[in-house]
Amino acid sequence: MSFAPLIESGWLITLHASTALMSLVLGVLMFARPKGTLAHRTLGYVWIAAMATVVLSSLFINQIRLWGPFSPIHLLTVVTAVGLFLGWRAARMGRVKNHRLSMIMLWFGALGLNIWFTLLPGRVMHDVVFGPSG
Repeated sequence: MSFAPLIESGWLITLHASTALMSLVLGVLMFARPKGTLAHRTLGYVWIAAMATVVLSSLFINQIRLWGPFSPIHLLTVVTAVGLFLGWRAARMGRVKNHRLSMIMLWFGALGLNIWFTLLPGRVMHDVVFGPSG
């Protein structure tokens, strides 16, 4: 494992990957800790800010271009942005079940599922984890 491909990929991809990784780790902490506490809400806002950074930065990462500057991965960007808003709004409105479902789906879908896309040969994170693809 070498972080050199990530560092060499430029600030935008480094920002995107580091905030995604931070979101993964924060998600584990959030799942493990008691809900509804000040710590939960504080970590939740940090998580939302990190995920919003992941979403916004993804709009400007255009290495795979199928529809103009966009690719199918960008559909996940839209779904994630909507999910973030809906999950935040559900918490603000006291809809705990909706909030929980939204956040779990975002963590597993937007972060967990997307790991498979980022580990495909030719992608930066593939090179970080497995070494340069031939």
